Amino acid sequence: MTLQSSTDVLICGAGAAGLTLAIELARRGLAFRLIDKNPGPFAGSRGKGIQPRTQEIFEDLGILDRLVAIGGLYPPPRKYRADGTWTDLPLDGQFESTPSEPYRLALLVPQFLTEGVMRDRLAELGGQVAFGVTLVDFGQDEQGVQARLSTPAGEEVVRARYLIGADGGRSFVRRSLGIGFPGNTLGMRAVVADVTLEGLAPDAWHQFGEGGMDAFVSLCPLRGTDLFQLQAPVPQEGEPDLSAAGLTRLVAQRTGRDDIVVDSVSWASAYDMNARLADRYRIERVLLVGDAAHVHPPTGGQGLNTSVQDAYNLGWKLAAVLGGGPESLLDTYEEERRPIAADVLGLSTKLLDQAQRGEMRRGREVDQLGIGYAGSTLAPENPQRNGRLRAGDRAPDAPIRGAAGQPTRLFELFKGAHWTLLCSATTGEPVAPRPGLRSYCFGTRGGFLDDAHHFGDAYALAAGERVLVRPDGYIGAILPPGGAGPVDEYLRRVGVCR
Repeated sequence: MTLQSSTDVLICGAGAAGLTLAIELARRGLAFRLIDKNPGPFAGSRGKGIQPRTQEIFEDLGILDRLVAIGGLYPPPRKYRADGTWTDLPLDGQFESTPSEPYRLALLVPQFLTEGVMRDRLAELGGQVAFGVTLVDFGQDEQGVQARLSTPAGEEVVRARYLIGADGGRSFVRRSLGIGFPGNTLGMRAVVADVTLEGLAPDAWHQFGEGGMDAFVSLCPLRGTDLFQLQAPVPQEGEPDLSAAGLTRLVAQRTGRDDIVVDSVSWASAYDMNARLADRYRIERVLLVGDAAHVHPPTGGQGLNTSVQDAYNLGWKLAAVLGGGPESLLDTYEEERRPIAADVLGLSTKLLDQAQRGEMRRGREVDQLGIGYAGSTLAPENPQRNGRLRAGDRAPDAPIRGAAGQPTRLFELFKGAHWTLLCSATTGEPVAPRPGLRSYCFGTRGGFLDDAHHFGDAYALAAGERVLVRPDGYIGAILPPGGAGPVDEYLRRVGVCR
């Protein structure tokens, strides 16, 4: 007997992208199913770097402190020479935090720990992952998607208003839609493995191989575990030996040392590096997120982060449409996120080229704090604000003080599923309270004080101007002084005010 069920959103794939989207929907009280064809959680460390912008997102989702507690900062790279001597180098892309950018250092948390924390957060919100459930087929009409699932209990047919393909680079959803996935195989194959070993201390990121990529091997201690992540380019011909003995031989060949012994392998993979971008992110009621929409080499630590940010962008828009907002809002997901993925592909490929020449230098571009949506349909600029913060930019943080004297931050005001309206002064007609919008004013007659001028410096608002901040922490609009009309007009477009 075939089971039948219905839900608002069916999410296929429970990696970082699928989990982010599920958390976004769960904290808004929406119905969803999160399925994954694998029998259990992913066990590897593949995406181990959490960039500063993703840390801001994880703070909003309520999991950043947990991730910092189980992970940590990257250890210093230790470059070994052929004669066995070595030098500890400073990490690339290290910048001091500022009031507007509180997180500036990448975290090192193995992917299986990150996703475990995300599943715990999802459980707190009443959601869970259905492992061992495979999407077999689906079709769609004007009202929704009908999906056929293979589950441990038998076949099930699910009726959903939307289907989200978060099912990785070999996405069944993308291939079923016939969406092209053009790009390049980059002519490099690599091994990545999580191992326990003897012979190296976990105080550094050990890197061997002065003779080029063919001689390179990296052994990075994984914070929160007793594991090291082994990475090494391998020949494209043949299958590498991923056993403990095989990896011990690989390490010995590339280091010239016989004292480094791999004792066990908890997870390992050999893969070809690709740079590919889906032609489309959406066909009607089916959308792609994460690796289903883009894949690229691991250089720069952009993969998991870009996937999380895809889902964070889509989550509030999908919720608004499910709540009665305009369907056209979903078109802005591809409009905003696909160009970002194209830029990330270019950055990751450039860094890979540099790494092959032994010249890789990671700058500010890898932290993803500069990502924005200026020029988007959702970022009107009227009038133009040349040289200042604009619609579509990331909304900066700032330490502030409540009227009662207690310190807080803008990010605390933004936290949650709502829109935020910030006013530089209480002038003009106030904006009436409504579901989905919180309004805060600065000044002696407002609720908050900007004693150190961090808010004023970051936003540079004229007297009476208002800034409308989206649920994903980007500026929707900077509105001129006046009444509630411009605020209401914008909010109607995004389904908050109808």
